[in-house]
Amino acid sequence: MRIALFTETFLSQVNGVAMTLGRLVQYWERQGIEFLVFAPDDRGQTADSENIRRVLSLPFPLYPECRIPLYRYATIEKQLLEFQPDLIHLVTPFTLGLIGHRFGRRHKVPMVASYHTNFDQYIDYYCPGHQGALARLVPSMVQKMFWFYVSWFHNYCERNYCPSTATKEILEEKGIRNVEIWSRGIDTARFSPVCRNPLIRQKFGIDESKLLLLYVGRVAPEKDIDILLESYRTLPQDVADRVHLIVVGDGPLLSKMNRQEHPNITWTGFLRGQELAEMYASCDLFAFPSSTETFGNVVLEAMASGLPVVGVESGGVVDIISHMKNGLLCHPRSVESFREGMNVLVRNDHLRLQMAHFARTNGLKRSWDSIFDGLTESYRSAIQKETVLKRSVPGIK
Repeated sequence: MRIALFTETFLSQVNGVAMTLGRLVQYWERQGIEFLVFAPDDRGQTADSENIRRVLSLPFPLYPECRIPLYRYATIEKQLLEFQPDLIHLVTPFTLGLIGHRFGRRHKVPMVASYHTNFDQYIDYYCPGHQGALARLVPSMVQKMFWFYVSWFHNYCERNYCPSTATKEILEEKGIRNVEIWSRGIDTARFSPVCRNPLIRQKFGIDESKLLLLYVGRVAPEKDIDILLESYRTLPQDVADRVHLIVVGDGPLLSKMNRQEHPNITWTGFLRGQELAEMYASCDLFAFPSSTETFGNVVLEAMASGLPVVGVESGGVVDIISHMKNGLLCHPRSVESFREGMNVLVRNDHLRLQMAHFARTNGLKRSWDSIFDGLTESYRSAIQKETVLKRSVPGIK
């Protein structure tokens, strides 16, 4: 099997998609699967193997963490013709994804695609305060255009992968065919309660008597970080006296929120590797208010580290959190509901510790290799399929 993968995000970027793709490439190497990855260059990248082809790129002005590849189709087409892929995997539907899409259509190579991010939901976060019918019409039109394009892109593919049941339902409702769930795994040796480090409290000057409430993720509007902070700041006094919030991550809101000093909130900035694993294991519970997730990798990392999770009943985290077993599911974007979830786990030590046990147990069941084995079988099925999908929207030849 020879696979060409196109993505706008890849290592050394740190996000759920990039980390998943990094593990997928390692799996291919162990299995002897030949591959080429086309990804944007990145200033922080480490040395790549010759199977990783970096494309010159620029940062996206509104979201600098994302990069816009600059390319010539003919150059990549030549490399693909030399490689002769059996299958093309399109991770993102934008510039690089369009190159792979064009090559697959032109040369009759089977294509699969994966859907990772609810970009349409981000419109409400980055275009806030719409007033009046005309103002509300703009984001609505953008969302319709987005789904028209995404449906066209995905419906040329033999398989369309998404990470959760909720996302699958959204895609099928939008008319996307051949949707399969490609879930996510966790390295339970890396993320484990044994990584607990008592020096964490000393490093950040946190009282030994406090419970540590952890958030890990982008400090950005679409993560509903405002709900977390407002819920925490309005905790009943008896709960507030017992808990200290640690926010791990970077993003466009960090500098603004970091200036809003609070004696019981610690902003660590970006952490990775062993430092991140120790932070997870050294805390007592995890808070994740985002309602836009297609999966929620950090939720699984927290659970594998032995943390019960206060999350929301929306998106991919519903597939991970079993309410009142390994965590609590609250109403999306509800300060009152999220605050009550934190109240319950801070006040009830027995329940919190019981959920911590089940959280770790759940994490131990999610092996990366078993997940990638299933993906590989789906690849083989797509390659062997003889019938061509009926296309409702004509392509550009």
